[in-house]
Amino acid sequence: MDVLSILIDWLPYLLSGVASTLGLVLAALTLGLLLGLPMALGQVYGSRPVRWVVGVYVWFFRGLPILVLLFLFWFGIFPGLGLGDLSAFVVGAVVLGLRGAAYQSQIFRGAIQSVGEGQMIAARSLGMSRVTAIRSVILPQAMRIALPGWSNEYPNILTDSAVCYAIGVVELLTITARMVTQTHITMPIYLATAGIFIILNYGGLKALHRLEKRIAIPGFGTGAM
Repeated sequence: MDVLSILIDWLPYLLSGVASTLGLVLAALTLGLLLGLPMALGQVYGSRPVRWVVGVYVWFFRGLPILVLLFLFWFGIFPGLGLGDLSAFVVGAVVLGLRGAAYQSQIFRGAIQSVGEGQMIAARSLGMSRVTAIRSVILPQAMRIALPGWSNEYPNILTDSAVCYAIGVVELLTITARMVTQTHITMPIYLATAGIFIILNYGGLKALHRLEKRIAIPGFGTGAM
């Protein structure tokens, strides 16, 4: 059996799986950013109850395997909230995003805390409110510091996305398994899928590293005076 011709025949189907996988990753990264940054601010500047709530959230989502979280939300939490009709893709993206937010919040927290306290003092001395100082002085610096660490979330979520196969998301691994079942060709197909993941990983990190260089300020964060 000509393996190459089989792969070519399945290529459009494989590409649809790539699109689904990238959709999961982008949705999860976005949700993680939208939730992780406010949580980081809450941990640094929030009251004790806010810090406690964020701490519990981070402890919960970092303490459970991604597969366990998927099953909890797919079979229990979402149906219990009356959201049992959500698609597997949406559930997968939300769970990946919620878990990613726990990790991203700690990346942003460390970046915010690395900005010297004198920055806040100087901003307040110029008449800025606390909120304005955080938005205009602290966050622009912290986001540049956080970007290299935040970039590492891309490959983490990319590899975790394959686990969404367990709840029926039609992503790259799901299509790969269907190909193996129908063609009875195992190693060449899984090697092709591994190659696709490597390309997605390399391409995404390359784009994020270019973004780092584009927004970098010469001497900023390097210890240069």
